[in-house]
Amino acid sequence: MLIVFYSLLMLRVGRCTDDLNFEMKTVKVGHDVTLTCARQESLLSTFNLFWIRLVSGNMPEMLGGTFDFNHDGVNKTPRITAKQGDGTFLLHISEAQLSDTGLYYCMKVDSLDMTFVEGTFLRIQGPEPDITTVIQLPSSGPVLPGDSVTLQCSVLSDSQNKLCPGDHSVFWFRAGSEESDPTFIYSHGSSSAECEKSLEARSPQKCVYSFSKDVSSSDAGTYYCAVATCGEILFGNGTKLDIEALWDLQTANGVVFLLCAALVMSLIVISYLSYTMKKKSCGCCNGNTSFLYFNPSNSILQKMKTCWFILHRLSPRGNLAKQTERQLNQQRQRRPTLTSGLL
Repeated sequence: MLIVFYSLLMLRVGRCTDDLNFEMKTVKVGHDVTLTCARQESLLSTFNLFWIRLVSGNMPEMLGGTFDFNHDGVNKTPRITAKQGDGTFLLHISEAQLSDTGLYYCMKVDSLDMTFVEGTFLRIQGPEPDITTVIQLPSSGPVLPGDSVTLQCSVLSDSQNKLCPGDHSVFWFRAGSEESDPTFIYSHGSSSAECEKSLEARSPQKCVYSFSKDVSSSDAGTYYCAVATCGEILFGNGTKLDIEALWDLQTANGVVFLLCAALVMSLIVISYLSYTMKKKSCGCCNGNTSFLYFNPSNSILQKMKTCWFILHRLSPRGNLAKQTERQLNQQRQRRPTLTSGLL
């Protein structure tokens, strides 16, 4: 029968009815649960009904089936019983376990036609964990490669309401800065915690788990404390660890040194240019002319014109020319006077 069932799955002849009933059920561990699939009694019917279970990561399981409605024989598995009722095909699970969580389908098979009639997602709820809170302290700040870092995880539990057998387990995981899967790095033993219990009634018990290591530049990331108890895993809020690389510090020091050197050189050049321009300006005013091979701005050109005008007005050659011109004018004025006297 299993060979026929798997062959039908490979042929892809399965389908769902338009009125497929799908429901969700939650049952606590150890309780019984019954799933129901409606059927129509008919002497002319040739189809069979099957209960199958789909669990993630496993092959489909056939839990029970009918070969015809007049035959009471069905396939059975431990704790799980499939039986026919009045107009129903029942699947009964006694003392449910966590492994019974999955999808349950009632399937009708008629020749090479498969039809899913009923669907149920069954969730088996385990006992409530006695762990109430998982606390992680934030990092104190960036560290350097080679430094020793201690990470702490505080686990608060209700010791008076402990329902799960055995002790809980504590693990450390690291999630890198890049998008990658968390990496398992450490596991605590049962006696590696420092536990303290308050004297007050109904007060939670506090256990502190510490994890120390010498870090390197590749250890940067977020560290999570995970507590496994009662079939569940509780995670802390995470502790982010930032590591400063040494080459970053060396580069920063080099950049600061270059900036300081550039600033000093700029001050020296500015001082030299200021001194040179001031010296040339003073020499021009004192009568020392020189050729300047640069493209002056408007203000500098105006100053040069002013200096040239002052030099031209105050130079000895300029005064001698003026005196000579006056004497010539006086002689011209005297000549007509002498000529008139002689006549």
